[in-house]
Amino acid sequence: MQDTTIRKDHGMIIENRKKMSVSGITDVDSFDEKAICLYTELGELTVQGRELHIDTMSVETGDMTISGEIWAVIYGDRDRRGPLSVLGKLFR
Repeated sequence: MQDTTIRKDHGMIIENRKKMSVSGITDVDSFDEKAICLYTELGELTVQGRELHIDTMSVETGDMTISGEIWAVIYGDRDRRGPLSVLGKLFR
């Protein structure tokens, strides 16, 4: 049996801590003006800052651009590529 899942490379470019381009996004967990929590091909990714906005996002390509004042980029669990189920959240 052949795996037909198309993997997208994950990459990130930050310009002057004001604009960020991210590729390889598989899902968005949550977002507000202080934090954007994403899932990438390489696991969880959280962007923290102030006045954060998702400017563009393409579901087809997995690309996203973020603007605002970027303070931190934090990688989480490498094995998580999507949100936890309700049961998964209870036992985490």
